Formats: sequence, structure tokens, C-alpha cells
Amino acid sequence: MEPPAEQTPTYRNPVLAADWPDPDAIRVGEDYYLVTSSFNRSPGLPVLHSRDLVKWDLLTHALPRVGPGFGLPRHGGGVWAPAIRHHAGTFHVVFPDPDRGLFVVSATDPAGPWSEPRELLAGLGLIDPCPFWDDDGSTWLVHGWARSRSGTKNRLSLVPVDAALTRPLGPGRTLIDGDEVPGCTTLEGPKLHRRGDDYLVFAPAGGVATGWQSVFRASSLTGPWEHRVVLHQGDGPVNGPHQGAWVDTPSGTDWFLHFQDTGAVGRVVHLQPLRWGTDGFPVIGRAAEGETRGVPVLTHPSPHGTEQGSRLPGGSDDFRTGIGPQWRWQADVPADQARSDDGELVLRGTACDTGNLRTLPQVLGQPVPLLACRFTTSVSLAGPAGARAGVAVLGLAYSWAGLRRTAHGDDEVVSARRAPDDQDERVEVHGRVPAGTRLHVELAVGADATTTTTLSWPGREPFAVLEGEPVSVGHWIGAETALFAAAPLGAEPGTARFGAFDRHLAPEDS
Repeated sequence: MEPPAEQTPTYRNPVLAADWPDPDAIRVGEDYYLVTSSFNRSPGLPVLHSRDLVKWDLLTHALPRVGPGFGLPRHGGGVWAPAIRHHAGTFHVVFPDPDRGLFVVSATDPAGPWSEPRELLAGLGLIDPCPFWDDDGSTWLVHGWARSRSGTKNRLSLVPVDAALTRPLGPGRTLIDGDEVPGCTTLEGPKLHRRGDDYLVFAPAGGVATGWQSVFRASSLTGPWEHRVVLHQGDGPVNGPHQGAWVDTPSGTDWFLHFQDTGAVGRVVHLQPLRWGTDGFPVIGRAAEGETRGVPVLTHPSPHGTEQGSRLPGGSDDFRTGIGPQWRWQADVPADQARSDDGELVLRGTACDTGNLRTLPQVLGQPVPLLACRFTTSVSLAGPAGARAGVAVLGLAYSWAGLRRTAHGDDEVVSARRAPDDQDERVEVHGRVPAGTRLHVELAVGADATTTTTLSWPGREPFAVLEGEPVSVGHWIGAETALFAAAPLGAEPGTARFGAFDRHLAPEDS
């Protein structure tokens, strides 16, 4: 009897099972680097690293602060879809702030340090930029348009720029007008490439949750452009498969990274095989012989023959060597807003609380995973009457559980909910404890995008206070698991101390 043939390890999609929106990626040597949108969250522009396209680690953030006007949360603003490229020994990330223009940060090492952002092109509604260095020495920038700011959409523009990406060298022009393409709506997210004698523009269309991936091909940047839809939902469960990056491996195989909008959990990242047809167009995902529109695969042999491992970078944090890079604030905050202290996170409870967590910059979060899991931590509170601290699940609607200081100097154990249209939080008090009591919190996230929060403290058995809470999508982002501390307007600041933050996953997703 012959031994069984050795099987190539397979991966499961999504390869990043949490909110990593609008991914773009490149390969440099044997390393892959991926960047995503970060919107209002600070620090911005996460940079992830992989050696095999299926296991990703969060390397750094290229943007330590979002920038002017982001001292308070501006949900839906900030850093939209970026592009990462490597040219002449330098990494560049070009990103849009749709309310200001297009900006660039650069580094010789993707782990940083990255340069201060520099303005490349000013203007309202300029989005989704991607630079391109042509073989003839010219450099170009392709970008899309946001109708909410500019009144224009479904159009891709091309601008000549200098090779160092510091300034435009002439006026822009329309590269592709989606209105002239039958059935094309919301054409955006362009990535410009050259393959042999062909110019290729990979560009999604049709909208975030319902769209598809298109590719345009021409022998000249002046066109004419042939068009094809190369990836769509088809008969599969992955809705809106589009916006991402074509990458190759050192061995010459081709792949496509894209997102799927899951609603409350945000935009997760899938990896698809890519092959080239004899007509010069790619076929992405699963496609029968003769079919040109692929459908996303759910599992596939790994590009480098490696095991997949965890699909969730970050997560747990013991706060012993600082605060992990997986955490992001809701806006730019002072450097002293948080510190680690002997295995605890100490948050400064800034006196800016008007009763709505969505207005607070000092809410420290990370994405709610698509996978079922549990988070555990503990919290204690110090501060004036009305100071509060706890663990939240933050979206357009939110819930939280934790402690609130009373006028008598002790603490109330509370939970609260707030819907988008609520005037005030709906608060429930579950008990009173002496000031300084450490409250233990467990947040369970179900595969059905609901959460249950369980509390306990010395002398009190664990009990659920928020059961089956639906996770709520944010503004262009997924929901976040968050820690916060705050004090009322005009009061003295408070302080909260959080114990180690542990994430518990099923063994197959650990």
C-alpha cells in the first residue's frame, strides 16, 4: 500500500477576519506589505507584513496622527483608501483626505520611521490615489472622486507628477469615464499597472457591499480602453468582492487581495488566485473553462505551501512593554492620554464627557472580529462624581459596561445602551461598590455578530448585564471593542486602570 500523497496546506477566507478596509498590497523581494484605510482613527495608515500572503502581522502605522481638525472624532472623515508602492529604494503610501486632498508619506524601511505627510494634490473629493512609474521615465497618479465632496463620481482621473511624488507637473485629465461603460456605476479605487505592452487599470465598481471588480486594458494611457468584469459574487456567498491589489510571488504565481463588506464587522480581506487569459485579461477566483468572471474561493491551496495560522493580528495585550499597535483612538489625543504601568493600562479620564461615547476622542479600540471569541479584562476607577470607565462595543449604536463614580464617593456598576437616534444613554445600575473596587469584565462576541457582557467583582458571582446585543456598524468602518475613561465637562480629570486584555479564540482560529 502506497503512503498517502502529501497535501499542500490550504487557507480559508477571509485571511484577515476583521475590519481592514480598502486593502492595497505590494511584494518587495520575499516580503509582502499591505495598507488599509483608517478613517478618523489615530494612529492612522496601518502597515501589515506577511511572508506568505495568508499570515499577516501589524508592523506599524505610517501616520502617527490623523492631522489638522482631528482633535475630536470626525466619523467618516480622515484617511480613505491608500496605495502603497516601492520605487527606487523608497516606500511610498499615497492617501486621500477627501476634505483636503491627496498626501504622501515615505520611508526606506516599511517599519518606519515614515516621513511627515506632504500634500501632493489639493482638492475636495479626491480619493483612492495610486502612483505609477512608467518605463519611459514618466510618473503618473490615478485617482477617483467622491460625489459627497466634489459632486463628481464614476470617473477616474490621471495627473502627471514628479518621480518623488512631491508635486503635480501638469493638469489632470479623465482617464476612464464610468458613465460611458454600460452598467458601470461608482467606478473608483483604481490601481494602474503595466504588463508587457499593456496598461491595466484594476478598478472596483457597483458600490461597497454589492459591487464587482473590473479591469480596463489599453496599449496607451490615452486609450481606447477595453473593459471586463473579472470578479463578482456569482453563485457564492461573498458579496461585493472588489477593491484590492494584484500581487505576484517570487515563483511567478499571481494573486488578488480584496475586501468583502460584512456590515457590522466591517470590511474583511480575502485572497484569490489569479491567472491570465490568452486575451490579456486576468481571471480571478473560481471560474470554469471559458468563463471570464470569477467567483471568490472560500478555501484554496496556500500560495507558499504554508499553514495559515491566526487570521486576526493583534488582540491580546498584557500592557507590560507599552500599548500594542493594535489599539487606535477615535481621534488624535495628547501623548499622556494613556500609559502602561506594571501590566496595567492607565487611561486619563479627560473632562470632556457630554454623555455620548461617540463624541470622545479618548476611546481606545480595535476591530470586533468576524470570528466568535471572548475578551476579558478588569477595570478600576478614580475621579470626581460622574467620572466613568468601562468596556464598550462602539458603532453607530453602542453599549458599554463598567463603573461610574457617585456623588457619595463610591462607584456604581452600570451598563448602558445608546441607539443612533437616542437623546441619552439608557443606563441600568447593577450594584454599588466601594471606590477603587476592581470590576472584572468578559465580552463574548458571537459568530452571529451579537455580544454578551458579563461582570463580576469580589464577593459577587459573574452575571450577564448585556445579552445578545447586536453589533452595530460604524461610519465606513466596522464595530470596535473599546476601553475608555472620561469625566464630566468642567470637572477634574479622572483615571482608570485596566488589567491585561486577553482575547480567547477557538483553537482553529488561534
